[in-house]
Amino acid sequence: MTVLDAEPIRHLVEEAPGPGEAVEIAEGILWMRLPLPMALDHVNVYALDEGTGWSLIDTGFDTGKSREAWAALLSGPLRGRPVTRVIGTHHHPDHIGLAGWFHDEQGAELVTTRTAWLYARMLTLDVQEVPSPESLAFLRAAGMDPDLLARRSRERPFNFADVVAPVPPVYTRLGEGDEITLGGRRWRVNVGHGHAPEHATLWEIGGDLVIAGDQVLPGISPHLGVYPSEPDADPVSEWLASCRRLKTLARPGQLVLPGHKLPFSGLGQRLGQLIENHLGALARLEALLAEPHTAPECFVVLFRREIGEREYGLALSETLAHLNALRLAGRVERIAGPDGAFLWQTRANLA
Repeated sequence: MTVLDAEPIRHLVEEAPGPGEAVEIAEGILWMRLPLPMALDHVNVYALDEGTGWSLIDTGFDTGKSREAWAALLSGPLRGRPVTRVIGTHHHPDHIGLAGWFHDEQGAELVTTRTAWLYARMLTLDVQEVPSPESLAFLRAAGMDPDLLARRSRERPFNFADVVAPVPPVYTRLGEGDEITLGGRRWRVNVGHGHAPEHATLWEIGGDLVIAGDQVLPGISPHLGVYPSEPDADPVSEWLASCRRLKTLARPGQLVLPGHKLPFSGLGQRLGQLIENHLGALARLEALLAEPHTAPECFVVLFRREIGEREYGLALSETLAHLNALRLAGRVERIAGPDGAFLWQTRANLA
């Protein structure tokens, strides 16, 4: 074990800020939370003091509750000063949902990676009243429970635009290795992949702060999922490669500001844990696939708990991500089953 890995994971604070509150997590940097209507019921956002205004890291969903929370924050901890920039770590709606609102209301500049901007712009324009034939075919091939699939086929699917304000038609691009000044500090951009394509993380130059977004989280793993738009994607391998690269940049004493849960130290150890956790999941899955199974039949082995209907969709997408990682590494095969759902089995055990 290296000195880096031996640094324990610790939380600087044990309680998160409440609604309308902020905690100064470092000089000139406020940590706040926005509500989310899901099991993971919050997203962390950060405001960096620019003197006459603020730069925000992420924004939360565009919902009535989020706008009310921001009204309280703007008039309270942010002292009535305007938001001049929004840095979107990635395109997911809980992180970029109100970037367009801040742009329209306060003239805030959107700063993000090219892929994040393109994805967010595209998804806000892609509104569906019923699931597309491609989506239903994807879920059928993935082995979704027939009754659940029948219900999903009649329901309006989740639309990105439901919780994301129209994304600004202009942005400032962040890319790998770029440097940016925020809150009087210089930051270097290191881009990760897997949880979201071209996810920006910010590392303080000459300091100990790391703004991690969802690329590195304490206590939980970032969601790694495969979806109908790219059924052969391999986010698990992309994310593991990103974790290994970021681990070379970690050093003792860094304070990580994540997109969820609590700020923490022990970045090297946490990255090591995340890598080992997913390698373990792949190993358990490969052992199960000595006999053929559908993706839902892998849930208990992969997650080590029962999966209910509420989390079924996310569990299915994450299971497919791990199965794709094994398949694309040449360790398992995907075979069309008699009912149209794919069966997965290790190559060594194929007849």
